[in-house]
Amino acid sequence: MPEVLSAMSYALLAGAAIPLGGFAARVEHIRPDWLETEFRHSVIAFGGGALLAAVALVLIPEGMKLTSAALALPAFVLGGLFFFLIDWLIARAGGSASQLMAMLLDFVPESLALGAMLVTGKAAGLLLAGLIALQNLPEGFNAYRELRRGSGLSAGRILAAFCGIVLLGPLAAWIGFSHLHALESLLGSIMFFAAGGILYLNFQDIAPQAYLERHWAPPLGAVGGFLLGLWGHMLLH
Repeated sequence: MPEVLSAMSYALLAGAAIPLGGFAARVEHIRPDWLETEFRHSVIAFGGGALLAAVALVLIPEGMKLTSAALALPAFVLGGLFFFLIDWLIARAGGSASQLMAMLLDFVPESLALGAMLVTGKAAGLLLAGLIALQNLPEGFNAYRELRRGSGLSAGRILAAFCGIVLLGPLAAWIGFSHLHALESLLGSIMFFAAGGILYLNFQDIAPQAYLERHWAPPLGAVGGFLLGLWGHMLLH
């Protein structure tokens, strides 16, 4: 199979975890109620930990290999400020989509990097795709629950939108493979921009949602999410 098709296929498989997480989130009630509450907060924390791992172990380290500090630092700041503005505008409108935005900030740049990586024929592409899929699963779960609670959209519309988001992965992988591998500074800047946005969203919206007084499963979930990213990083390197 041509490498570009491999990159697009890997990204498609990784993205398929997004609607899969949404389907899992349709199980609206787990009995008893305390277990439902603790489980939901633990999954939010797990997703937050996975996002932090994506920033600390993928986006920033890989971005540092591709671009200079003169571009990386402004891109990081712009990412945080841009998603502060988006978050503020959504909050003014009475909605919430932080989980969805963070999921896209994670999935799209990593798919770009996946495509660019496979230009050189690196065998780690499939492993990176698997790591992206494992991150997308709890993020899809959390984004579905957030949108159902805050947007008024039906379950069918949310899941249909998630299926559409899956297609962004192959598109991003194709762009990374065909164009961005020769524009390393731009790819690195995109990764730093995404890292800044994810950090803002994680500490502004996602981590506070994970807190439960006198419950310890959610913070352990955050450790587990970061551990997942650390495990994938160690396998890749």
